[in-house]
Amino acid sequence: MPSFMFYSEKYKYAFKKKAYISKLWYTEYMSKMIFDKKKKEDKKTDVTFIKPKAKQPPKDAEVIQGVLSKHKRGFGFVTPIINEEEQDVNKINMQDIFIASKNLNGAMNGDTVSVILLPANKENKSTEGIVDKIIIHGVKEIIGTFQKNKSFGFVVPDDKHFNNEDVFVKKNDWKNAETGDKVVVEITKYPEDANSAEGKITEIISRFGETGGDIKALIRQYNLFQTFPSRVNAEAKAVSKIKLLDEGIAPITEEEYKGRVDLRDKKIITIDGVDAKDLDDAISIEKLSNGNYLLGVHIADVSHYVTEDGPMDKEALKRGTSVYLVDQVIPMLPKALSNGICSLNPDVDRLTLSVSMEIDSTGEIANHDVYKSVIHSAHRMVYDDVSDIIEENAVDLISKYDDIYKEILIMKELADILHKKRDLRGSLDFDFDEAYITLDDAGIPVTVETAERRTANRIIEEFMLIANETIAEHFYWLETPFVYRIHEKPAPDRMDEFKSFVRGFGISMKGNTENIHPRVLSDMLKEVKGQSYENVVNTVMLRSMKKAFYDVSCDGHFGLGVKFYCHFTSPIRRYPDLIIHRIIKEVIDGNISDKRIKQLKKKVVIASELSSKAERHAQELEREVEKLKKTEYMSYHIGECFEGVISGVINYGFYVELTNTIEGLVRVENLIDDYYDYEQAKYRFIGQRTNKIYGLGDKVKIQVSRANVEDREIDFIIVEE
Repeated sequence: MPSFMFYSEKYKYAFKKKAYISKLWYTEYMSKMIFDKKKKEDKKTDVTFIKPKAKQPPKDAEVIQGVLSKHKRGFGFVTPIINEEEQDVNKINMQDIFIASKNLNGAMNGDTVSVILLPANKENKSTEGIVDKIIIHGVKEIIGTFQKNKSFGFVVPDDKHFNNEDVFVKKNDWKNAETGDKVVVEITKYPEDANSAEGKITEIISRFGETGGDIKALIRQYNLFQTFPSRVNAEAKAVSKIKLLDEGIAPITEEEYKGRVDLRDKKIITIDGVDAKDLDDAISIEKLSNGNYLLGVHIADVSHYVTEDGPMDKEALKRGTSVYLVDQVIPMLPKALSNGICSLNPDVDRLTLSVSMEIDSTGEIANHDVYKSVIHSAHRMVYDDVSDIIEENAVDLISKYDDIYKEILIMKELADILHKKRDLRGSLDFDFDEAYITLDDAGIPVTVETAERRTANRIIEEFMLIANETIAEHFYWLETPFVYRIHEKPAPDRMDEFKSFVRGFGISMKGNTENIHPRVLSDMLKEVKGQSYENVVNTVMLRSMKKAFYDVSCDGHFGLGVKFYCHFTSPIRRYPDLIIHRIIKEVIDGNISDKRIKQLKKKVVIASELSSKAERHAQELEREVEKLKKTEYMSYHIGECFEGVISGVINYGFYVELTNTIEGLVRVENLIDDYYDYEQAKYRFIGQRTNKIYGLGDKVKIQVSRANVEDREIDFIIVEE
């Protein structure tokens, strides 16, 4: 296609002096004539984007303020903002207001708007309205793909919430961007009087075809950054003593060893994934003469290096968590700390915060101690090696790690005891298959497999859980300001829906949904273990529950079946862990004044709120990147056949999940052997003539028919055996 053609199927563009239309279905001849004619006109002519005007709203209609959420198809919904002082029940219970695309009046996703309500329609009972005014613009910049012409360009947003909202960019504001580059465009003029938004490019995220550019663009779209401000890097370099390390001098001073329990002669090891760089937890174990186990969980003392309210601390609070994206990491702390001085690497001294627990044969803690320590890790173990030693009695590995072989077997013993105890109290153990995506050097996904959750993984899980429980209970009784991990009971209506759902599989859910006990759900997970619909039931159960969050009140963790729980074991990658480490050490040192307690009460509230939001934000990005790479992977397998299980049923088709966790949609119109009726209550489709059924949990064979990477959509068609 000639360079003078602009790649857009959606819009009509018009010069103020001479109108023209540029669309893909126009011939190259017509487009060239338009641009040749334009060259003869004033070169300073402005370009304006014209949209059809919305119809005029009725007079004296009710006006509601709210926040607009746009759909990728162009329409939107406004969620009303209710003033707490208003007691108008009708307003408080008002549902979201539907806004047709023609009635948006230039409003963009995230804008706070005033909406004029339209009269109720007998055929459509949903509330509908017209955007009257834009009160606050919700977006100042947009991430997207740049497309340029000779005299102007446009940024097409990556976020489908901004679909049909390309941003016009004058030539002087391109910043050397080329067609296909991922860029950040700052909005300089918002849509007005049916004209498009205008902006200037402020950042080139990645060049067209650059390896990893798609993930970089998503990271930037979520307003996250892999790099750190210079003042943060400067502090990280100073506290981690990079220069001293380069000269081979020990990074820990004699003064720093004081006041700590010296555990350097203990057999302490780390067990992590093979690719892990930020090793923040280590363990030690021994069998006591009374038959009890002495478990030590030793966590990197990150708070020793992150000064409260310093540049690193403020940046860590802002980020809240590290984010893991297939082959990239957005760290909470600079690598000088996360992969350096704070990482519990083998054969070097490291400052830690430890909890030692004496545990009996039933999993009960006889006594415990929390203290500052220094360790010297003996081995950097990986999950697969430890699992092979336990599961397969791997002779070569046993010989290689003969100095800790006995301890590995003791770890397995104790982990089994702790798991049995959790199981008896009804702790939920969701055993989901997680995707493990491998990319080649060009960033292309070459394999999508299920990540193994082996014996060693489960051992570490049990040890971290018991450490978190112990720390939470210890500091709860001290009535110290703290950050707890909370998981509330499921809402009764969601449990009623779930109860109805599992009835379709012949499963009877016991108990009162008003006050469901986790043991009821735990027993159900065991009942479906190994069934074709196991993953479906697990997924729907999880979606029926509330999301866990951080809070200053210790209100219990429903999923784990415990009253006391916190996050203590990962201060390198989670801010709640970091701030409670700071509190724990102050309690140990005995220097918390009343004034400091008041100060900490405010800090833990802020940390809880910001960390909960950051966690949800990170999870959304992680899911989006995974969907992107899964869709891209399937785009290379169009026409191939796979076996899967029906994982979801909706009115226009059903989803099929493959054994590698990839999910695609089978559209009902593509079921050509019969006319199928949708039975919502039974989560299935049934053929009118053949009575053939496609229901939740059914095994099917599919063929990949479409994979739209841009929209993250995968379509399957059924293959008859």
